[in-house]
Amino acid sequence: MSNQNKLIVYYRESCHLCEQMVASLYQEQAKQSVQFNIEIIDIDDDPELVQKYNVDVPVVLYQDEVIFYHFFDTEEFKKTLQKMK
Repeated sequence: MSNQNKLIVYYRESCHLCEQMVASLYQEQAKQSVQFNIEIIDIDDDPELVQKYNVDVPVVLYQDEVIFYHFFDTEEFKKTLQKMK
């Protein structure tokens, strides 16, 4: 698996949208033929991340580019999987 095949999720504790996003990503990870890692980062551990993403969590990035905010986006996820191949 390439180190590039990693999704970063910026989230915060007790955020129902964040919990839904992480659950959706783990479900996709289990059923996709393309392997990828998921790194979960709590923005509240880093003041710069709080300033940058405070009202936008959850935020999912692939190779330093935001692929979606707030809700899992199936189409954007499929496009990202294509880039991982």
